[in-house]
Formats: sequence, C-alpha cells, structure tokens
Amino acid sequence: MAARIVVTGLGCISGAGKNVGEFNRSIFSDGPNKSILPISLFSPDKHMTKIAAEVKNYAPGDFFSAAELKQYDRFSQFALLSADEAITDAGLAFDDNLSKRTCVVHGTSIGGQETIENAYRQFYREGQKRPHPYTVPKLLPSAAGSFISMKYGIKGPAFATASACASSGHAIAMAVLMLRSNMAEVAIAGGAEACITKGNFQAWEGLRVLSPDSCRPFSAKRSGLVIGEGGATLVLETLDHALAREASIYAELTGIGMSSDAHNIVQPLAEGAEMAMQAALADAGIHGEDIQYINAHGSGTVQNDRVETRAIHNVFGGHAGSLKISSTKSVHGHVLGAGGALESIAAILALKQQRIPATKNYLAPDSECDLDYVPNVSCQAEIGQVMSNSFAFGGLNTSLIFKRFT
Repeated sequence: MAARIVVTGLGCISGAGKNVGEFNRSIFSDGPNKSILPISLFSPDKHMTKIAAEVKNYAPGDFFSAAELKQYDRFSQFALLSADEAITDAGLAFDDNLSKRTCVVHGTSIGGQETIENAYRQFYREGQKRPHPYTVPKLLPSAAGSFISMKYGIKGPAFATASACASSGHAIAMAVLMLRSNMAEVAIAGGAEACITKGNFQAWEGLRVLSPDSCRPFSAKRSGLVIGEGGATLVLETLDHALAREASIYAELTGIGMSSDAHNIVQPLAEGAEMAMQAALADAGIHGEDIQYINAHGSGTVQNDRVETRAIHNVFGGHAGSLKISSTKSVHGHVLGAGGALESIAAILALKQQRIPATKNYLAPDSECDLDYVPNVSCQAEIGQVMSNSFAFGGLNTSLIFKRFT
C-alpha cells in the first residue's frame, strides 16, 4: 500500500506578503487589494503594462550576504526564503540519515531572468567584454533547488521542474511520487519566480494577455493577467515519518493529476484540464461530490477562465454549481512557475481555517463563467477536501487534492 503523504511545513514570499502570516491576511482580507501596484523594479515604456504584484520593500541585503548575492538570482533568493520558512515551520533538523532520505523538487518557469537581462545589458549596451563568472550557474532553472540542498545538507534527489505555469504543481506531484515509492521520506517541494523585468514584460506584451488595470478572474470585462513574483515551498512527509517525530500536520495530500492537452502552445483545451482533475480525483479515490472548494487556475484572461469553467462543469456535473471556486491570483498576481505551490498554500489555509478566499476585483458575471467564484468577499464554509489547479502554456496541467487531517 502506498504511503500516505502529509503537509507539515509552509513557507512563502510574494506580492501578498513576505511570509505565510502576511499572505494569509492578504488573501482573506475583505478590504481593497494592495498587492497589485505600479511597477517599481524598472521604468515601463510608454505603451507597456505598468502594473505587477511585486514583493514590496524587499532588500536582498537584509537576508543574504554580499558573497551570497553574487551567486543568487532573485528567483533563488525567493526560493531560499520560502524554503527556510517552511523547514523552520516543520521543525526539521537534518542529521546524516534524514539528509539522505530527503528530496528537493523546486520548479520555475523562467529561472534567472534578472541575471540574463543584466548580462545582456552589460555586454550589448555597456560594452563589458566578460560576464561575471557566476552568470551561468546563477541563471540555471535548477539553481534554486541546488542552493536549498546545499544550505541544509540535503543529499537525496534534487532537481527542478520546468513546465511554465504548472512548474511547481509538477514539483509537488513529483515529490509525492518519490515519497510514495520510498525514494525519500521528506520532500522540500515548491517553486519560485522573479520575472518582473523590462525584457520579460516586453515579451509578454507581444502575447497581448497582460491587463492594463487589474486582475479580475472569471468576471465580465476582465482584461488579462497580472504578473507577480515570489516563492512558495511545502514540506511533505510520509505520514509514518511525520507521526514518528510528532510533527504538526496541516493537511493530507491525497490526489495528484497531470495531463497534456497535446493541442496548442498558447490556447487551452478543456479536455486537458478535465483529464488532470479526473486523474487527481481517481488518485485520491474520491468522487467530485467530495470536493467543496477549488482554488482555480483563474488567470484572468478571457479564454482561460471560460475553458476552466467548462472543464469544471464537465468533471463535476451537477455538483459544479455547489462548489466554491476562487482565484487568489486576483490578490498575488500570476506567479508563473511558483503559482501551483503558492496557490496550494492558499488552498491549505482555506482548509485549515474553513474559510474561502474571495476572487477579488470581480465586477459582474460573464455568461460563460457561471459558477460560484466567491466574488470580492471571503466566506466561511465547511470544507473537507480542496482541489488546486494549475494550467500552463503548452497545455501542461496539474491538479492537486488536499484533505483535512483529523
């Protein structure tokens, strides 16, 4: 029988807060959203989108030495900070045995974007002939996971997942598979992203999916997504290992689902999303009626929100109308490769507090988005099991199911 998997530690940093406590207050606040603001990390050109969900008042020197910052891209910094909070929260101490029985799986969509752009600017604009010697290891998507393993002496499998906006969803799913197969007893799983850079925004402008004003998922007059940044990490353990060390348990992770649309690099397909949700339900051994809340992918684009709504209808049938559904991207923005982990934390907090975070900035219903999206104001609810969806460019999909632990 496969091992049961539980969540024993949470850590995050994002535009919605520098730690889990601040993040919790932000996503459940019924006041105005203060996370999506004018960009300060660069000066947008005249015709560029001018808003993002930046980590506010972040000074790297407050957390890392000058020597460390020569090696850590901003995305690795966020990964390390979220991992440190999660590991501390879980109360883990890595002796020689545990270090060999722990894995690190940390996802990212883009990796060291700030490092790449700085190197290009120095070479092409400033005429610098030789880049910094740490440029290559600093920009690698796997850098964050490597630095986590180095900091804590973790010697089990360590690698990155890169599947666009599903990257950290896949990281969590891969961690579950390793725990179930006895390759490890503890997993440090999550993702990080730091792509609020001028070059990246110019590229996203070409896709015509960035909102000029706000992120309002599932709402009429929604105008696109808002890019965010940050990192999120979950500590996962086999239930036996967690009980043996008398760890506090947030939730049980009962189901993982993964699929590929095999359709189009940018256009989502309902069938792919349906397959991921159905696979997660099957893996958990439950029916759609057993889910009370879905933390939706809900990017805020016209097409994505309609497709996800259709997929939920098709998977949950008559139960779809009874579901509470929300997108916390309306608060913390679209954190790309870190989104699956950050939104899993939101789903776990909802489960723990028996409260549904609202879909903020909601204006009016869309005829093709006809479910209960908990508009603007959070609500109490009896929640036993929750699902968290991440659907990415390239048709790469993950769905995760968390169960209240009793």
